[in-house]
This record gives sequence, structure tokens and C-alpha cells, in this order.
Amino acid sequence: MSKQLTPEDIKSIVQSGEGYNAEFKIRVPNKVKEITEELCAFANSAGGVLLIGVSDDNVIHSVSIDNGKRSAIQNSINEINPHLPTDFYAVEIDGKTVWVIEVNTGIQKPYALSGAIYVRQGPNTQKLTTVEQMRDFFQQSDRIYFDEAPCADFDLAKDIDQNWFEEFRLQSGLSKAVSQEQIINNLKLVLPNGSVKNGGVLFFGNAPEQFIDTAVIRCIAFDGTNKTNIIDDKVYGGALMKQYEQAMQWLKGKLSVRYEIEGSGPRKEIWEIPETAFKEAIINALSHRDYYDKGARITIELFKDRVEISNPGGLTSAISLAEFGTKSHSRNPLIFGLFVRIQMVEQVGSGIGRIRDLMKTAKLPEPQFKTDGMFTVVFQRTMEDTVEKTVEEVNLSSTAKKILDLIKQHPSVTTKELAEAIGITDKGVEYNLSKLQKDDIIYREGSRKSGVWKLKNQTRE
Repeated sequence: MSKQLTPEDIKSIVQSGEGYNAEFKIRVPNKVKEITEELCAFANSAGGVLLIGVSDDNVIHSVSIDNGKRSAIQNSINEINPHLPTDFYAVEIDGKTVWVIEVNTGIQKPYALSGAIYVRQGPNTQKLTTVEQMRDFFQQSDRIYFDEAPCADFDLAKDIDQNWFEEFRLQSGLSKAVSQEQIINNLKLVLPNGSVKNGGVLFFGNAPEQFIDTAVIRCIAFDGTNKTNIIDDKVYGGALMKQYEQAMQWLKGKLSVRYEIEGSGPRKEIWEIPETAFKEAIINALSHRDYYDKGARITIELFKDRVEISNPGGLTSAISLAEFGTKSHSRNPLIFGLFVRIQMVEQVGSGIGRIRDLMKTAKLPEPQFKTDGMFTVVFQRTMEDTVEKTVEEVNLSSTAKKILDLIKQHPSVTTKELAEAIGITDKGVEYNLSKLQKDDIIYREGSRKSGVWKLKNQTRE
């Protein structure tokens, strides 16, 4: 095993909080097997550390473990099959005793306890009980998880996205006093031989597509409802979070987005399909895709009547159709755990249900889920209204479309309010208003100060 953790190491782990590689117990539980299940899950995943004497709100309390309890814990660990080497020792931290049990990723996977395999899903331990679940877990050929495999050519010193790493530190609440090297070790991103894991490359690499060529998102817009005419085709690489952000920005530029002004507060963006539904679908694709599949990328395809988001790898057999939408089983638990740390995943296994609820609340058609071969989410778009058709006919800019949306919601909106809501100058607003009037789309009713804007199609109606 590796050298024992120091008090400073443990303080750093506690400050980082529980996660894919760390579990805290304030005391030895009544059922010692609860500890053994966590250790078995660590061995089947990336390894990890279990701290006894630390609460789940990241506070060191101290604990005393007598010889009888220690013997009971060790006997329970010995029930894991095959035999699992562990380090079990006490560390004094500012006068408080914390007991540490360390486990490396196992070299004889799968490890079983009482006939069941335990694995880590984000910060939680999941029990696999059926033969089908176990077979799928190891992808039928004894492969380890893709995100746990080494990427020999990746150089931490020059290939990591430093700006994003610091942003991750901020979003996950990690202190600046903790070194980058310590965080990387705590998150188990590096193998004992020094090689960076694929998960670390994908999540923190400046250009992971240089090492894993299909690790990109392709965004394609079609003119119509089929794939005959492509009108836009973009490929986004970089760290997974950057891919997500670029894909969302691309969608925002293609879809109808209106703005609501609530008093003097910030403007609120309302997407034609809920923005959060896209977030859930894209993060799901990045976390759960089969990166072993060398022939396919994540794709976002936009048609006149729908948006389809697809990723390689259908529904895993660890999740039955009956459990779909309520349980989660990631092909890339290291990546999934990192997304959990920055709150991009709200609750394990809840993403599909949230997408359905968002579409229902927005009074849109229920999304379709295709799970064979590729995993695809299909969002139906609403039909364009009369004004939007008129806008398409005169080929107005996206700024003019935003102004139209605001006028529809607030006919008495002022030039200044429009400028603040859209983020352009007063002169820019006046230019667009003038063009909309010249194109016979809007007109002014009443005086400049007390009048309102009207849409021409409203008059016809």
C-alpha cells in the first residue's frame, strides 16, 4: 500500500468533502458491514479512503476504536472475496483521533461481499445483485472503466486547463490553501505509476480530443425536418465542462429565446425548450457515453421540428427499462463524481425524471428516449407563430428578434429598458426599432412617452 496519510493530508480530504473517492463516518456503525460495503465499492472503482471520526458536514470529531471493534472491522473486511489488502490505522489531528482505512483500486476485480458487487456512483455506494448487472458492469470483457484507464501521453504540467481547474476549485468549495497536486491526489486522478487517468484528461485537459479523438460534441443544424441540407456544423472540444458550455451557447443562438423583465431586477431568459432540460441531457451524455466506442461522437442535431441529443452506448443492462429514470449507473463514475462536486448533477438517478417534469411544466410534448445502440433524447419544438414567420421572411437579426419578444410581453417597454435587458446601447435599440418599423413589423401607438408598441399582425387579427 502507499505511505500513510499525514494530518495535513486528512485535513485536505475532509475539506474537500465526501465524494467518489472519500467516505466519512462519525463513529463505527452498529452494522460493521456498512464499512465493508464502502471498501468493496472503492476496490471495484478507483480506490478511496474511509475516515472514521469525521461527520458528513466535514467536521473532525475524534473517535476511539478498541481492539474488539477493530477486530470486528478486520474480520468483516476479510469476508470480501478475493482478499482485499487495506491499510487501517489511526492519525492524531490537533488532539483528535481519526481512524483511516485506505483501499487502492483492486487488481483482481470484481470484489464481492456476501455474493454482491458494490460500486461507487458519484458520492454513493450502489449494490449490484444480478448476473446481468455484474456482467454489464465489467462490460463483458473484464475491461476496467474507461475513465480509470491511463492516458500515458498526457502531461499534467502542460496539458491541463489551469483556468478551468481553478474555476473547479472555486465551484466545488476547495480552499486555495490546498495545492493542485493535493487536490489531484484527493480526487484519485492519477494512477500509482504517475499516469493521469482518462477521466482526469477528459475533465481537466486543455484539449482532451488530442488524446481521445472522439471526445467532442458535434452540433449540426438542418434546414427542415430531415438530414438533407446542413446549414451549420460545429465541433466543440476542450474540457468536458467547456464542451457543455459551448454546446449550450450554440443551442441558445439557434432556438427562440425570449426575455422577461421583472421590475428592476435582472432579465429572465425563457427558452422555447427549457434550458435546464438541455443541461440534464448534455451532462448525461458527457457522463454516461461509451468512450470505448471509437466510431461515434456525442451529437446535437437541430431540426425545424425537434432537437435530438445522442451519445454512444445505449441503456446499460444494470438498469432495467422499469428502473429507467429512477436509477443511475454510469459507465464513467470518476467523471460523474466530478460533475456531482460542482452541482451539475443534482441527485443521482433523477435527471430523466427532471427532463420529463420540465417539459410537462412548459406544456411541451413529452420527450422521447431511444436506448438501443445510441442513447438519444428527442425534444419536440413548438410551431412558429405568425410574427416569427414574418421575422424569418425579412431575415432580421437575433437582436431584433429579442426586441420583438420583449415588445410582445411588455408593449410599453422603454428604449432604456430594452437596452438594459438585451445588453446593447440605446442607439442600438433605436436602430433596430427603426428597422422593425420600416419592415412593417411594428408600429407606435400614442406618444413617444406614454404610447405603446404594437405588432402589425395584431392589427390584422
